[in-house]
Amino acid sequence: MNIHEYQAKEILKAYGILVPNGRMVKTVRQAQDAVEDFGHLCVLKAQIYAGGRGKAGGVRKVNGSLHAGQAAGDLLKNKLVTVQTGNNGLAVKCLLVEEIIETEKEFYLSITLDRRTSRYCLIASAEGGMDIEEIARVSPEHIHTLYIDPFIGVRSYHARGIAILLGLKGKIVEDCVKLIQNLYKIVLEKDCSSIEINPLAISKADKLIAMDCKINFDDNALFRHPEYEKMIDVSQLDPMEIQAKKLDLAYIKLNGNIGCMVNGAGLAMATLDVLKEYGGEPANFLDVGGGASREKVAEAFRIILKDRNVKGIFVNIFGGIMRCDIIAQGIIDATTDIAACNLPIVVRMDGSRLVEGKNLLSQSGLKIETVDNLGDGAAKIVQRVIKKRKVIAH
Repeated sequence: MNIHEYQAKEILKAYGILVPNGRMVKTVRQAQDAVEDFGHLCVLKAQIYAGGRGKAGGVRKVNGSLHAGQAAGDLLKNKLVTVQTGNNGLAVKCLLVEEIIETEKEFYLSITLDRRTSRYCLIASAEGGMDIEEIARVSPEHIHTLYIDPFIGVRSYHARGIAILLGLKGKIVEDCVKLIQNLYKIVLEKDCSSIEINPLAISKADKLIAMDCKINFDDNALFRHPEYEKMIDVSQLDPMEIQAKKLDLAYIKLNGNIGCMVNGAGLAMATLDVLKEYGGEPANFLDVGGGASREKVAEAFRIILKDRNVKGIFVNIFGGIMRCDIIAQGIIDATTDIAACNLPIVVRMDGSRLVEGKNLLSQSGLKIETVDNLGDGAAKIVQRVIKKRKVIAH
């Protein structure tokens, strides 16, 4: 689960980590008032669920309330397109207005869940700023990592070692130790999958300040934090993703034109890879899970059909806990609501009640092709979508 920068900084402040004075605003007038309160020199930061805002024009330095009004009016109610949003961009519904702080040095610091080791990993670099990904690629020796033993946690000597690797000296070292330990405390108490400060800066006043922060919560732990629901900005989410979440479906909108319905996250990832290998472009990731009901399958299929970019549908099911006849009946139920479903549909099923599932599909009157393996299914749906596109073009 994502949250905005201003929300992340509120959490940091609650744990004693210094951040710039700032305020979230939703109107031009509020932005102007905030600039007058903080001093004429401020920065306006678009609040969206994506990185790359600075390079996309979503971070504006302003001098005075008049300039702030112009910048706020330009940003609010518009969409910001960054390297992480895709071509459609994300709507800017609110801004963070902050005082400008003069800095001496910038760093990168994060704690993220490393699934390979099943541990949290602390990552730090003395080369902070917008291009940390490029630094990691070109100069990996500038990136320092610490895999955190969950039985030990982050001790002061761990944090002090990181501070020294960053080149810190004197009082700032102890400030950094306290900050790192507080970050780890946030990760544990808030059930974060990641927390990133970029940049972490030493100010001219010799203070260690989190200039920017991004926090992601672990979706699997949301049941322990009912208060997080109020923090979600639905304007940043695709309506189909919101509907899928209500149905407890794992759905992520992608930019392609082949809708996918699969059971099991691993099989879903493999399906996307094979579609790409055959020249197709997946329109979504959709995992209906291992024990979905007929009704849940039907709702999942309806979500796919609502995507106007979808020109064909590929269903890839292994019938273990999930029976093939339930999948088949869910597809039939979903398409009965639609006067004419002319999209090509290819279904690859295997496992329990396979014969019954295939019989239901063959007797449904729908234009559905069944195949026996993943490769054949991916090849067929890609061919059908290309053929359909050519017919429409002519």
